[in-house]
Amino acid sequence: MDVQTNEIVDIQLVQSNEVGGSSYMEKEGLIRSLDLLHGSGVKLDCIITDPHPQIQKFLRERKITHYYDVWHVAKGLSKKLEQLGKDKEKIAQKHSKPPVLVCHKLRLRNREAFPKCLHPLTASKDHSKCFQPGTSALNRIDRYLTDVGKLSHHFQTSTVESFHSVIQRFAPKNIIFPFIGMLCRLYLAAMHFNENAERPQWKTAKGKLMYRLLFPKAKRGGYTVKQVKTEPTICYVLDLMRLVFEEIIHDPLPYLDAVQRILVPQDLCAKLDRPSMDDAVAEHVSRFSQGGV
Repeated sequence: MDVQTNEIVDIQLVQSNEVGGSSYMEKEGLIRSLDLLHGSGVKLDCIITDPHPQIQKFLRERKITHYYDVWHVAKGLSKKLEQLGKDKEKIAQKHSKPPVLVCHKLRLRNREAFPKCLHPLTASKDHSKCFQPGTSALNRIDRYLTDVGKLSHHFQTSTVESFHSVIQRFAPKNIIFPFIGMLCRLYLAAMHFNENAERPQWKTAKGKLMYRLLFPKAKRGGYTVKQVKTEPTICYVLDLMRLVFEEIIHDPLPYLDAVQRILVPQDLCAKLDRPSMDDAVAEHVSRFSQGGV
């Protein structure tokens, strides 16, 4: 996705048996997209992702500027600090000392960006509530803060998350699609998203912008304010129909050739042994007959 235009510029569909496991799929998809963009003459200013270890190493080796999405880092940091609160070497109270210590360490790393703390100054004579020098908990805090220095200060990946919700409408997770069928649905989702990504916000009769309140489960009772956008359009459907009836029907060979050039991986279930119906029924009947019914 181009973060300046909020448009999907490329989609790569990777199947786990292509790369030896699901943990390698994200990296492989990024490699394919970068190769395609590089071959098209596109120059990247930077890439913004979540702090994925394989992605970090790959982009570092390619010498591509890499930033982290703030929301993903904040979510991960909160979980790590909460886990530190259970460390037997540190008895600091949850949501008390850890954020203050993180703030102080950030100031030490960059005094220009953080000239002073915004939290109220507190002092406690109870040393059991503080991190002890030389403990593994305190050392882990230093490692966690390395991600903070690479936070994206311009753009975030929230729009990509919005695109993921659009994909769920075109390709629900509870339905299994063949590879080509899934790829086509991803393309449709991208066209729908690109057409409606910059929809204007609804206004009242008096010209006041409209909002609505949402109460996400993750907020635990908190709320989120969301803009009320105008209704989405589907002009891309008309363009596709025009392409089918005016070009593809009259000369389908170029399009058929393009589809046949797509490398379709083997189905995930292809390596599994499929028993005959007689054997499966015999095993089923024998299993239930052992119960003495």
